[in-house]
Amino acid sequence: MSLTFSLAHLMGGVILLAAFSLLSQRRLAAMITLYQVQALVLSAAAFWQGYAQGEVNLYLTGLITLIIKAIILPLSLREIVLRFNLMRAVETAMPVAVSMILGVALIGVAVLVVLPTTPGNVSLTREDLAIALSVVLLGLLMMTTRRGALAQIIGFLSTENGLVLAAIGMPGMPFVAEFSVALLVLLAFLVVGVFLFRIREHFDSLDLSGLEQIERRGR
Repeated sequence: MSLTFSLAHLMGGVILLAAFSLLSQRRLAAMITLYQVQALVLSAAAFWQGYAQGEVNLYLTGLITLIIKAIILPLSLREIVLRFNLMRAVETAMPVAVSMILGVALIGVAVLVVLPTTPGNVSLTREDLAIALSVVLLGLLMMTTRRGALAQIIGFLSTENGLVLAAIGMPGMPFVAEFSVALLVLLAFLVVGVFLFRIREHFDSLDLSGLEQIERRGR
């Protein structure tokens, strides 16, 4: 059991570290790499939880995560970066140092919310939930502090990784729910890809601050 706890916590910690590191990055290439690392470790965590819990469904979850999130989506994101020539730094709504301080505060909030309210649960489940909630909150923070559409998409994908981490850490989670979430994310990514192409065609930029200025003028 100690090995189960140690490896699960190690992989959860790496996923959380990748989510936190995203806040310090302003280059899309680095963001995509960190997201891919996060997805790879999440896939490994699903495989390990499948072994620890004796659940075949979690092996399938790990395989889907590996194919869709760790391979297909990063390749697609890199293709978008190359096609749109998005090599410059992404603009941020606040200084990187401030966003990282807020990130530390959100991790503290997640721990304070989850651990005291789940005293009767298995320790592994409680700590996994605390880590997963931290990843979700950090992804949401990244979505609000980045102005580039593609950077916000990466924040959304990181948030969804946190939800999957919570799902695989809770015994009895139906595979159908996890599979439907993965397909929904892939479908949403395809829709957003079309949306990005349309923005680029009309505004020659993926900086959403331009859309905000147009909206204010319309008012």
